[in-house]
Amino acid sequence: MAKTKKWFVKKRNSYLPNSLQAWLLYIPYLAYLIGVMVFVCQRKDGFWLALFTVVPNWIAAGLIMTWIAKIKS
Repeated sequence: MAKTKKWFVKKRNSYLPNSLQAWLLYIPYLAYLIGVMVFVCQRKDGFWLALFTVVPNWIAAGLIMTWIAKIKS
């Protein structure tokens, strides 16, 4: 049975992309994080509303990405 290449490599407390499949997940993940920040910065709703918009989105995205990386490494 052929050994499959791991998608992610664990470094310290993080996971780094190690394959094309991982990069195909990682690039949209980073684009999403940046997109949320750009969306919130364009709105002038105040600091606290921005904080309560960005933080939950980033935490949820980070948890999902970490879960996928843990499974695929």
